[in-house]
Amino acid sequence: MTQVPASAAGGTGRKPVAGGGKLGAAAVNQASLWNIANILTMVRLLLVPGFVMLMLAAGGYDPAWRSFAWAAFAVAMITDLFDGHLARTYNLVTDFGKIADPIADKAIMGAALICLSWLGDLPWWVTGVILGRELGITLMRFWVIRYGVIPASRGGKLKTLLQGIAVGMYILALTGPLATLRFWVMAVAVVLTVATGLDYVRQAVVLRRSGRAAEQSA
Repeated sequence: MTQVPASAAGGTGRKPVAGGGKLGAAAVNQASLWNIANILTMVRLLLVPGFVMLMLAAGGYDPAWRSFAWAAFAVAMITDLFDGHLARTYNLVTDFGKIADPIADKAIMGAALICLSWLGDLPWWVTGVILGRELGITLMRFWVIRYGVIPASRGGKLKTLLQGIAVGMYILALTGPLATLRFWVMAVAVVLTVATGLDYVRQAVVLRRSGRAAEQSA
């Protein structure tokens, strides 16, 4: 088939501007940030201040406002379940998501725990244990990152699930048997928090030792 000149086809006939490929790639990378997984993560971040305002509205003890706060917390927990799965399944993993996702997770959980302790519904030592564990594990991951990545364990995932259920039950103005039940759910969550935290420490020490031994033998 006869080739048609660029000018005849409506083109300018000019050569592409140097560096256009890089600009195009940058535009694609920038656009890829606005995928469904990252949007869900940003929604979870935006829910944090809204949750705090709902939780502390009317002195923090109005059942209606607590119900609205629970709804915001529940939406945040649901987005936490879906954004990571979507990112891995549809290859939507980005550097932004790697940083923002764990921040969003800890922000909503930390906000809920601090609000509950501030209102006197949850002992401060429980909040301290859970948040201290999360901060410690995050720092430990950076400590051993040159030797490898510590994967999330089943115990860690179960801990996260129980924490979400327990905190959600504390956010609601529950009384009677349900109030007793939430105490035991939180107790199990705290035990798992400590146990999985110690397991992460063990894994980090083993990983670092093996990594250093490999460096010395190289």
